[in-house]
Amino acid sequence: MFRALVVDRGEDGSVRAGVQDLPDDRLPPGDVTVAVQATTLNYKDGLCLSPGGGGLVKAWPHVPGIDLAGIVEDSRDPRFAPGDSVILTGWRVGELRWGGFATRARAQGDWLVRMPQGMTAAQAMAVGTAGLTAMLAVMALEDHGLTPGAGPVLVTGAAGGVGSVAVAVLAALGHEVAAVTGRPETEAYLRDLGATRIVPRADLAETVKRPLEAETWAGCVDAVGGAMLARVLGQMRYGASVAAVGLAGGAGLPASVIPFLLRGVNLLGIDSVFCPIPRREAAWARIARNLPRDRLAAMVTPARLEELPALGAAILRGEVRGRIVCDPRQ
Repeated sequence: MFRALVVDRGEDGSVRAGVQDLPDDRLPPGDVTVAVQATTLNYKDGLCLSPGGGGLVKAWPHVPGIDLAGIVEDSRDPRFAPGDSVILTGWRVGELRWGGFATRARAQGDWLVRMPQGMTAAQAMAVGTAGLTAMLAVMALEDHGLTPGAGPVLVTGAAGGVGSVAVAVLAALGHEVAAVTGRPETEAYLRDLGATRIVPRADLAETVKRPLEAETWAGCVDAVGGAMLARVLGQMRYGASVAAVGLAGGAGLPASVIPFLLRGVNLLGIDSVFCPIPRREAAWARIARNLPRDRLAAMVTPARLEELPALGAAILRGEVRGRIVCDPRQ
């Protein structure tokens, strides 16, 4: 038997979520079984817990949880053996198939990454998909020429999961970090993570008629999209890059091509769901090396499985700060 947070849809379309004890034969097919030690709450999990499953859930009942970390219990994959510490993020786990909001999970070995040396399952889930995405964004900016001292780097949606890790990593690497937030109460939190400047969300919330503004930012990690991304593109320095990681502000992009043509600005798309394993491994190695553990701990709010449905609704409203980490065994 294993314990899981199960979401089910009634005949009237309503969604109910509750913790259940289930037999092991309910686990999905896969060649590696993992005893889950920690999981975390992401925006996609909030969608999966919402009415209709946010369009992500295709079969009911369902166990959400797009991230998990734990110990291999059984493996038919020669790359993994019982006792190995592993991380799983992405690959549509927690969406199309049962995920990490459980004490046991089953997956394909091709989806697993070994735990970096010295990192615990709880720390890995404090990073999770959000932190992995943030590190992939930082690596992409570096690949396109961003170096410490080049100028201020903007992080939008800075108090969220991706933004929090991006702020902490960029600051630890020696960058001057400007953090965008619409929640004044998070200013001290962001400064503790390493932000040297707080930009009110209202300053960037609307597009302007001018396609170019003053060259301000040497780089940007954007978790918002929409009008804010369009505005930021016109403020980038010559040859600078924006790593787009989210769409909290909308999927549309009411932008001009002028920043690309006259300033050589780069818009870099960041995908962590199907990111190849070698790139993932490189990102996790960088996380272990470049993300200060004290700043990581400051991002974390612990939660129990029973609390995740309410927190899922809160994350969709933009009310969750940093990272939610859950030990499903508790």
